[in-house]
Amino acid sequence: GHGPMAYYAVLAAHGFFDEALLPGFGSYDSPLGHHPDRLLVPGAEIGSGSLGHGLPLAVGTVLGLRAQGLTAPRVWVLIGDAELDEGSNHEAIAHAGPAGLEQLHTLVIDNASATHGWPGGIASRFASAGWDAVTVDGRDHEALYEAFTTPHPGRPLAVVARVEPKN
Repeated sequence: GHGPMAYYAVLAAHGFFDEALLPGFGSYDSPLGHHPDRLLVPGAEIGSGSLGHGLPLAVGTVLGLRAQGLTAPRVWVLIGDAELDEGSNHEAIAHAGPAGLEQLHTLVIDNASATHGWPGGIASRFASAGWDAVTVDGRDHEALYEAFTTPHPGRPLAVVARVEPKN
């Protein structure tokens, strides 16, 4: 939710709907709202609402894959630092580390918009729950690539990408 334009662009590029819908994003008569709606947007698997849905859904997806014996697929989730103010994310973080959800990869965009902070920063919150976690410059593509491709056997991965603070 809140910033799904990249998601919509990918769906359009893969033919789920006409790219001509993209410029109308957020308008009253557009199916492309500020929160994706699975009933209005072809290709959207879930409808999102308030902050905090993405990471718990990703944890559930990895658990579902594991229950089916599927270990090769990787699950990626993109969240903002403000989403970490929501309790459902803390539950997901606390579960994923001890459960060894190695298939889970989380990118946290840190634009300093979270209400609550953590001693040592966002990455320390994940690391203390058994995740591999690293903080990088969100504009440094090489650092992001290195962080995304570093092995993390038996542990989920959190990459915190620091960007300019939200105005």
